[in-house]
Amino acid sequence: MNTELACPVHWPRAIALIDMNAFFASVEMRDFPELRGHPVAITNGLQGTCIITCSYEARAYGIKTGMRLKEAYTLCPQLIQRSTRPNVYAQVSTQIMQAISNVCPDIEVFSVDEAFIDMTPCQQLYGSPVRIAHILKRAVFDASGLLCSIGISGDKTTAKYAAKVNKPDGFTIIPPWEARQRLRKVPVTELCGIAKGIGGFLANHGVHLCGDMEKLPISVLAQRFGNPGRRIWYMAQGLDPDTIHTEVADPKSIGHGKVIPPNTRDREIILTYLLHMAVKVSARLRRYHFEARNYFIGFKSYDGWLGGKMKLATHHNDTQLLFQLCKMTLDQYWQGEGLIQVQVTALDPQPAKLQRDLFEAELCTEQHKQLNHTVDQINHRYGDMTLSPARLLNRSSMPNVIAPSWKPDGHRQSI
Repeated sequence: MNTELACPVHWPRAIALIDMNAFFASVEMRDFPELRGHPVAITNGLQGTCIITCSYEARAYGIKTGMRLKEAYTLCPQLIQRSTRPNVYAQVSTQIMQAISNVCPDIEVFSVDEAFIDMTPCQQLYGSPVRIAHILKRAVFDASGLLCSIGISGDKTTAKYAAKVNKPDGFTIIPPWEARQRLRKVPVTELCGIAKGIGGFLANHGVHLCGDMEKLPISVLAQRFGNPGRRIWYMAQGLDPDTIHTEVADPKSIGHGKVIPPNTRDREIILTYLLHMAVKVSARLRRYHFEARNYFIGFKSYDGWLGGKMKLATHHNDTQLLFQLCKMTLDQYWQGEGLIQVQVTALDPQPAKLQRDLFEAELCTEQHKQLNHTVDQINHRYGDMTLSPARLLNRSSMPNVIAPSWKPDGHRQSI
């Protein structure tokens, strides 16, 4: 049946979700044709033990994201492990997002391999949403050489659900006037944003499928979850009111963590890892012109997390000030327990001040600030950690990764 003839030319609201198919693995297969048709798993460096994503050939063996590599090899001994190339994936993603925005400018980059598109105003230029979706799909392929799945509906949640129905290389249309009926038999936990916690709350109120939601008063969800609860009530009925967010919001936190050798009790080794995390966090703050005053500095033992929230005298982004805070935290909370992980997170990043307050304490000199700036410039040009404190010469490898919230514009474009 011709999909264009089946739907009216103009929809009151038309939203698409483009989802790349096994994105990292697909890029590897594109660049290395000998991998095509084989089960491939992507890890953070060749020393990585956890699968970030895998090809559809690997998924046929039951391998999935988050699985340990050792377990994956038991399911598929011929599995091919590939190390991530985050800078390449970021470049390809940027090309894809630019190609999409050239067709429809109202785009919300949802992650490194997903984007929502508001096609509503583009209908006057291109025609029906179905035709626009075909144009978008072709634009993605022309820009990257990769296939994608696309879901089309009248709201974001239904479009995202539709995009995963026929993967890979899917093209699924759920017209807005059919959305409620099409979602009726879908488990509520299949919808984006409804995880086990909210799903459990809904189950306790008799809501297992989207069709059950109409029996639950919206006030029950509103009282428990506020406005997000109201949105969930509409989402399950194909009426998600959320709009396309084209602007990148400021980050709520900026952090780095690292698993360390099991049962580490050597203070100097722990300090080396903490310095590594302080360098990574402070460099990211400076790169995107943020400062922070409050930090979470933690050390994980077999019995749980030690450490807590720590505070500088004022907002700052200096590496040595942050490292001193890390040492103070270690002295205050660590009693010699064996540790397995460290974490440093800026909890309140905010735009850096162009000029300090008159009575604000100056924590580091202008010479020190210039040193930070010079180090950042060299590392940006020649590679991460080209210049670093001498203590980090013996640091463990820490492959760069792309965070799930990666964006090609704004502070989240970092790797």
